[in-house]
Parts: sequence; structure tokens; C-alpha cells
Amino acid sequence: MNKTAEYRFNFMAFRKKAMFLSVVLILVSLGSLFSRGLNLGIDFTGGNLVQLEFGSPVEVGEVRDVLAGVGQGKAVIQAYSDKGVIIRMKADEEDARRDVLEALKAKYDSVQVLRFEKVGPVVGDQLRKEAFIALGLALVGILIYITVRFQFRFAVVSVLALLHDSIITLGIFSIMGREISVTFIAAILTIVGYSLNDTIVVLDRVRENWKHLRGWGIDGLFNVSVNQTLSRTINTSLTTFLPVLAFYIWGGPVLANFSFALMIGIIVGTYSSIYVASSILDEWFTKSPVKQ
Repeated sequence: MNKTAEYRFNFMAFRKKAMFLSVVLILVSLGSLFSRGLNLGIDFTGGNLVQLEFGSPVEVGEVRDVLAGVGQGKAVIQAYSDKGVIIRMKADEEDARRDVLEALKAKYDSVQVLRFEKVGPVVGDQLRKEAFIALGLALVGILIYITVRFQFRFAVVSVLALLHDSIITLGIFSIMGREISVTFIAAILTIVGYSLNDTIVVLDRVRENWKHLRGWGIDGLFNVSVNQTLSRTINTSLTTFLPVLAFYIWGGPVLANFSFALMIGIIVGTYSSIYVASSILDEWFTKSPVKQ
């Protein structure tokens, strides 16, 4: 069979350049994570939580404008009714809470404080630990499942692709100084699921085409498989990316970081499903072929 007739793009010809690019991106991301760290939000560092009840209906955007005037524009504001909001501020100082209440009382006729809590760092440590445990268990489960369903090499490159996507997303947040909250953890887990689904589609096609290995060669096998799933990968990425972009533009500050993380994950995940897993497997099988 003429393998060149089976695909339009010779992706594997650029696999080493793609792997070099991925290594550079990961090193830059890790460098930023170790040097700059992450801008952890109230869920991880602690702060003030205030529940307020207004005398008349209020808009979250109006409350945020008032808070921005006293330097608390990044506070998380959640409306639980048309007259009630819960405000979570990263600032742990008494002065910050007093400034916020005074500014709101000056803007609105009647503001009643229903609840005030200080979220301590112990809660942050627990959330951080649970997030790492959840991510670790997910990766171990993925490794076991793909090993059973496919083979060990496929499982290893799938997990490497997921780590690649997660580290680069974290690195970009670190470089840009964007705040990390619990919703960011949800975004990372969503990225893991999205990227894994895309990678599995490519690897499943590789497995189906494996019977042609002798005729196509290892490069041809991966090129054909990636090309056969390319339209599906692009269509899925675009139809996912556009709604997330709409959330980022019109979803407000609460959804901004969550949407931004998803957009990075979709872009990086699409790239990794085409290049990272396939390139590593191609190199692995080239240097260490399996017996047929």
C-alpha cells in the first residue's frame, strides 16, 4: 500500500522540533512556577468572607464597582438572591473589611451584615492537599485504564501529554500573575479530561491501523492515524473553544480565569494530541521496536 496516498500532512517529519518546543515551554513554565510561584486566591491563602443583605435589589457589577474603589476589585462576589451577596476578599486585614462596608453603606441606603468569617490558612492547606490528591488519583486511574485497554506505552505517553498540558497552563498563569482559585482546579481537571479524550481518539486509530505497520512503517502509521482524526480534532476544538471564548468575554470576572484556563487547555491539548503523544510514541517505537 502506498502510504503517502493515505495522508496529506507529514506531521511526524516535524516531531523532533515539536518535542523541542514542548520541552522549552515546560522548562519556561517550571522556571516561572519555581521563581514567581502562583497567585493563590482566598481559597488557598485565607481572607475575609462577608454576607450582606441590601434593602433593595442590587447588581453584582455595581457591588464590584464599589469594591474596586477601595482596592478590592478582585474579590469574589456571589449573589444568592436579588438583595443578598456573599463577598470573599483575599485581604485578611480588619481595615480592608471596614473600608468595604463603609463604601457600600455610602452607596446604598441600608446594608445589613448577616455573616462575617475569617477563612484561615488551614482551610487553604486542606483544599490544596485535596486538589493534588484528586489530580494524582485521576492520573493513576488513567494510567491503569489505558494500560489495560491499550498497552503500557500508550498509557505513559497519555499521562505525559496530560502533564504537558497542565504544566504549561499553570506556567502561563504564573507568568501572567492570574489568580488561582478552586474554579481553576476544576478547569485543570476539565483540561485533563478534554486532552485525554483527544489523545485517546488518535491512539485508538493508531491501534486500528497497527496491522499496516509492516507496509507503512512507524512514521507512516502515525501520520495516517493523525491525518484520519485531524478533522475531528479541529472541529471539536473549535466548537469547544468558541463558547469558552464567549464566556471569557461576556462571563464577567468570576468566570474569567476559569474560561482563560480552559482556552489555554484547549489550544495546548489540541497541539499535544497531534504532536506530543504521537511524537513520543513514534520515537519510542523507532528506538525500541516491539516484536510482532
